[in-house]
Amino acid sequence: MSDVNETPEELEEIEVITTVVGDDGTVVVDDLRAVVDADGNILATDETIAAEAPDGTIIIDEVISVADDDGDLVPIEEDVAVIEPEAG
Repeated sequence: MSDVNETPEELEEIEVITTVVGDDGTVVVDDLRAVVDADGNILATDETIAAEAPDGTIIIDEVISVADDDGDLVPIEEDVAVIEPEAG
């Protein structure tokens, strides 16, 4: 029987933000946060991609993933929002 009260491994959160501006003026920001254990294994990620088109339309896509027993990241939640510019 395993010890349920084992001390958890040390975890660290790492964040990488990338910004790209397309030729048409579309701005895309990718914000990736990952929880990593002491051995460097990724345990979970939260990635938010936000794009703003020249017409003011904004698309936000957030995906939360966790590692399965094989260490593969499996998405558990995704939320997409489209915000249209106000007319007029």
